[in-house]
Amino acid sequence: MDILFAATELAPYAKAGGLADVMAALTKTLRQHGHKVTLALPRYRHFERAGLLVARRLTPLHFELGGTRYNVTVYDGRLPSGVDITLLDLPGFFDRDGIYGDGATDYADNPLRFAAFSGAVVELVRQRLQSDMTFDVVHAHDWPTALVPFYAQLPANQALATASRFLLTVHNIEFQGIAPASMLDPLGIPREHFHPEGAEFYGSINILKTGLLFANALTTVSETYAREIQSEERGGGLHGVLASRASRLVGIPNGVDYSLWNPATDSALIARYDAEDPTAKMRCKAALLAETGLEMVPERPVIAFADRLAKQKGFDLLADAIPKLVRSDFALVLAGDGEPELVERARELAARSVGRIAFVHRPADPALHRIVAGADMVIVPSRYEPCGQMQQYGQRYGSVPIARATGGLVDTIVDCDSTLETGTGFLFEEPTAQAATSAIQRALAAFASPRWPALRRRVMRLDVGWDRSAHRYEQLYRSIATP
Repeated sequence: MDILFAATELAPYAKAGGLADVMAALTKTLRQHGHKVTLALPRYRHFERAGLLVARRLTPLHFELGGTRYNVTVYDGRLPSGVDITLLDLPGFFDRDGIYGDGATDYADNPLRFAAFSGAVVELVRQRLQSDMTFDVVHAHDWPTALVPFYAQLPANQALATASRFLLTVHNIEFQGIAPASMLDPLGIPREHFHPEGAEFYGSINILKTGLLFANALTTVSETYAREIQSEERGGGLHGVLASRASRLVGIPNGVDYSLWNPATDSALIARYDAEDPTAKMRCKAALLAETGLEMVPERPVIAFADRLAKQKGFDLLADAIPKLVRSDFALVLAGDGEPELVERARELAARSVGRIAFVHRPADPALHRIVAGADMVIVPSRYEPCGQMQQYGQRYGSVPIARATGGLVDTIVDCDSTLETGTGFLFEEPTAQAATSAIQRALAAFASPRWPALRRRVMRLDVGWDRSAHRYEQLYRSIATP
């Protein structure tokens, strides 16, 4: 198949979150499966700084959006994975240091920036069709590209909607792209679409909602999250829209890129290991204790929290649980960045328990690998989690996950029974410090059991790679593709 991805992030060149890793890994896996894959992104400064080689097309793209004529310079290249990359240069919009903002706030013109990019993507598809070629599927991701399926379905673009199918993936329903109603014309949204069953959302424009209504198919990043976002509690106000399109909504979990996350080959580690011979994991643990300044007690279990320090990620639940665990013998590594008050709280916890709790602020990628490898357990206490990656990294590296039973965490972890004969982690239901405490205590008791090595080996043998998920995307692409 010939597949076009429209996205705003790509690891390692332009990254603000997990979307960048998904774009790199999923496109690479689909290419390995024999598909022709092209990834369209805005031309950020990041690409030039990273040394990505691209060539400028002689013929630019021209299109109109809301009465404004856009001239787009197109750059083509190829990633090391074999995926083709097309960078769309829209003057004034993407020659900035940030992807979505300056680090403190989002750019005020984000709706217009990404609407223009989406318009350029649709024009790219149109130009392809005029050359008697077509993309079988155009796969958009999150609100910044949600107008791609909408623009493609407008009457003026009927030929595009007939030749290609348009898929939209929601990676996090909380980010929706809200714009004032006064932006209807600049965003190229005809006024007849501004109503409660269309682009309108409490008097404003909701870009994600607009895409959800017009895409041929919808996906999100886990089966449980697909159900959760159809509920009032987790739907971000779009639960009704998603429920009305439930027959078109599929949950497909993300995977782990084994070329980057593999304890048998990871160059960031002091020693390599695998499920069949995990003995070198103890060397990684000793190295982590030394690197973080924790007491050198190798037999003491190490739990790691390595994620955004945010309430969504449940860091405050973990922080509240720690005083309840004063009689438990374990060490804790906290790693990440995030909400200032929670960063400060992590510092305070480490300062009060020197040698038992360590805080690594903004860990570089190699340090993150060493933390996961050196820990005995990773904890993911998220209030909600569309898919989650840390639990999968932990499983890959033999660091058994402790997690809240929500979203993709439910789909990727089977709660251990009391005998440890079944299960791949430790789940807790309620988003409370007490529930987190109980799960941690269960995990610590399991660590002292002679069955722990078998549990660790079972977890490491799980298939958490991208192949299975890529096959599910392929099945979906084929089910919606034009005959």
